[in-house]
This record gives sequence, C-alpha cells and structure tokens, in this order.
Amino acid sequence: MSMTVDELADEIVRRAEGKARFLVGIAGPPGGGKSTLADALFEKLKELEQAPAVLPMDGFHLDNRLLIERGLLPRKGAPETFDVRGLRDILQAVRAGGEVLVPVFDRDRELAICAARCIAPEDRIILVEGNYVLLDREPWRPIASSFDLTVMVAPEEDELERRLVARWIHYGLSQDEIRAKVEDNDLPNGRLVLSASHPADITLRFA
Repeated sequence: MSMTVDELADEIVRRAEGKARFLVGIAGPPGGGKSTLADALFEKLKELEQAPAVLPMDGFHLDNRLLIERGLLPRKGAPETFDVRGLRDILQAVRAGGEVLVPVFDRDRELAICAARCIAPEDRIILVEGNYVLLDREPWRPIASSFDLTVMVAPEEDELERRLVARWIHYGLSQDEIRAKVEDNDLPNGRLVLSASHPADITLRFA
C-alpha cells in the first residue's frame, strides 16, 4: 500500500475518535524506517493537536552484561534479547491511562535508560514502534492485541540492506564488523519480522 504520512495520520485520527487512549503498533525490520515513520507521525499528529507520544520498543533491550552471561551478545536485537514482559506491563499501564514513565535506548552507549521518557496523562495517541511488536511467536504473541491499529513497514530486502549498512557506517564500524552484523543478525531478524508477524491493518511497502 502507498500512503503518505499525512494520509496515515488522518486515518489514525479518524479511528481514534472518541477514544481516551489509542495505541498504534508500528512494526518492521531493523533499519526499515519504523522510527522515521513514528517521528514523522508524531510531528503531524502534534500539528493536528492530537496529543501524540512515541514509545520505542528498543528501550526494552536486555543489558549487555546479561546478554554476555546468556551468550547472546552477538545476537543483540534478536527477539530473545528483549524484556518482553516489561514491554507488556508498560503497554497495560499506558492503556490504563495516567502518567507512565518508559525506558529509552541510547544507541551511542548501547544501553537502555530507565524512566527516560514520560507518557503524560493528556497524551492520547501512543505510537509504539519496534521490530517485534507484531511478532506471532511466544512470548511476543500477546503484544499485538495491545493495539487499536497496526502498521507494518516492509521495505524490499536490497533497500533494507542498504539502510543497515549505512546505519553501521554512521557508528564507525569496520567493513568486516558491518558485514557480520548485517548478514549474521540484522537481515535474519528482518526476515523473521516480515515472515512471522501478525497481519497488520496497514502494510507500507517501498523499494
């Protein structure tokens, strides 16, 4: 489906009418454009005076020390390297209303910072973005039912690979490190997202 940010924002506003809190789940592969879409929607919804907030799934990364203990550091970013229960509990709190403090991932330091963002009581449209928020595998499977509207960002694999390489170049990795991260972790995770997620209400495809 081809849809502009403005059109998607209008659709969200239409569906959110009359709801105290409206949760939008935005899924997609790593580097696929979820965060960019969520940020653009946030700005447009704010322009439309809809009281939006963004809740990134990346804040629920397990700490590197725990990943090392479990032998999972090379797989950081895979489904088993997140605090799924913590995300589920936060989504339940967000649904209930009121102020909710949520963690945010600091990519420069490669760690999650607790209570780094506030979902305020007046925030009504909550954009929850992350690779696995629609994943149809345990323990992720119940997360999808948290949302009033779901969106899948689904780029073509060659475009996805280009984006992933550009991301790791930005963070100063060597060509060998980039190849290992993209081929051994990021692309397999992306393929899993695209093949094993619940069907989304809206799927955005681009080359």
